[in-house]
This record gives sequence, structure tokens and C-alpha cells, in this order.
Amino acid sequence: MNSAFDLHKDAFVCDMTFPWSNFGRRDLAMASLQRMHSNGMNFVSLTVGMDWDDTASAMLNIAKERKFLRNNQDSYVLVETVEDIYRAKTEDKLAIGLHFQGTNTLGYNVELVEAYYRLGIRHMLLCYNLKNPVGDGCQEITDSGLSRFGYDVIREMNSVGMLVDVSHTGYRTSMDALEASEKPVIISHSNPSGLFEHSRNVPDDMILACAKTGGVVGMVGFASVISEEKELKTEGLVNHIEYCIDLVGDQHVGLGLDYVYDQEFDSRSVWSPHYSGRPISVFEPEKLPILTEVMLKRGYTETTVRGIL
Repeated sequence: MNSAFDLHKDAFVCDMTFPWSNFGRRDLAMASLQRMHSNGMNFVSLTVGMDWDDTASAMLNIAKERKFLRNNQDSYVLVETVEDIYRAKTEDKLAIGLHFQGTNTLGYNVELVEAYYRLGIRHMLLCYNLKNPVGDGCQEITDSGLSRFGYDVIREMNSVGMLVDVSHTGYRTSMDALEASEKPVIISHSNPSGLFEHSRNVPDDMILACAKTGGVVGMVGFASVISEEKELKTEGLVNHIEYCIDLVGDQHVGLGLDYVYDQEFDSRSVWSPHYSGRPISVFEPEKLPILTEVMLKRGYTETTVRGIL
């Protein structure tokens, strides 16, 4: 490749976490997707269910988004297979995946895992900050392990092919899940606490356990979880990427930028008390090509850069 621009344009660029359904103004969400695609994003996974959503709400969210994607096939491809991602890039469209941030959408019905999978849900994190029937979130006052129901959920997720995700999940619950899962586990959007201590970041032993399963940890683009600096700098995000590469190798590191497109949105008491207020300085879609440039300037090989992206 002749430049960072050429590599970025040729590579697959994937974001494992974009808050979507009921996360703020729809017009800003739509504009954000367009900005992502314009700046080289090829695949993004949309949050369409949260721990504050019951089964009916989650089903309605999925139905709305599937209809939206069906009505906009000139711009988007709903991803149900890996081939869909390749096809989207060939057709210059944005590939869209779906996921849940929390398991309250199951309502104690483990049978719903397969139903959700067939509707397009490809990964589901276990707990969103607080306690739920599966276990504890990362900001609970307790740190209990995986529940009996949680073990059943993981077995069912493994069986149908849905990825177990332990972002936002408590330490003991996460470590139990990493041991229990017979398939790769992801940490879709969390940074290493070994570089910067924060309740949303994860310790080295959890990252190592994730890599041992064959999983990937996705780096978050919030200034609050990167450093003491209030303004997010691309170099700071790359510092977290580099820390994880040194720990587990580049094949286990990716992006889960968690872009907050509507700074006015209020997500109730589940929001972390440890974020530095609003507005949050976040990694904007326009910085994606700069991320590639910074990694190349640091001496990363093209193979490593492609893998991270």
C-alpha cells in the first residue's frame, strides 16, 4: 500500500458496539451511520436491546430495525453470515449486525436465545452495569459469580452460535463465564484497567482469559476510560490498543468504539457514576482514517493494522 489512506480504504473496518435503538435522536443516529461509512467503516453492530428492555420491548426493537434495514437495502446489508460482510463491501454498503447489552431481554426464558439468534442477534453481553438474573454488573455493590440460570444461558448461546460478551459485567461473573463457555468469548467494548483504572475497564487476567478462549477485546473511544485527560486523543486510544497487543497479541484486539452520538440522552441510573459528566469527549467517525495513520506511524505492520481494524 502507498499510504494510510489506501490501506484504510482497502481494509475491513469493524466496530463491535454502536448504541442504537432508543439511545437518542433517530436523526443523529442515522447521520452517524452515514458518517461511519463515509470514513471507511464496513461493519457495525447495533445495540437493539438493553437490560432495561423486557422481551416485548426487545422484540419490537428488532422488528423495527429489521424493517428499517429491509426498506434501505440500497445502503445497508443485514448481516446473518460472514459472506454478508464481504458482499456489503463489494456493493459499497454498510454491513449491519445486531446485539443486546444485557440478558434481561430473555425474561428467564433460555429458549429465547435461539429465537433471538434467528432474528439476527449475534452477541449478547451478560449484565449491563447492575445485577440481573445471570449475575452482577461491573458497577454493582456486590461481585457475585454466574448464576445457575447464567450457566444455562451460556450453554444455549454456545449451542446456537451466539457470542458470549462480558463487557459491563462484574469480575467474578465474567471470569465464571470465560471458564464456562466452550466457544470464544468477546469483551466487545472495554479498555484495559492495567493502563487506566476505571470501573468499565477490565484487568489483565480477564483479557488473558478472553484471549485463551479465542476471543477479542474491543477498544472504547471515551476519554473517560482512556486517561485523566478530558479531551480524547487518537494517540490515547492507540495506547490502549498497544497495551492489549503487548499482553495477548494483535489477533485478540479490535474496536468497540461505543460512539455516543446524542450527548443529551439520559440512560437513567444504569449510567456509570464514574464517567466525567456530559458532554463526553468521544472518538468521532471522522477520526477513523487518523487511527490507521497513527498505528502505521508507530510501526505496526499492515497485517496488524488490518487485524485491529
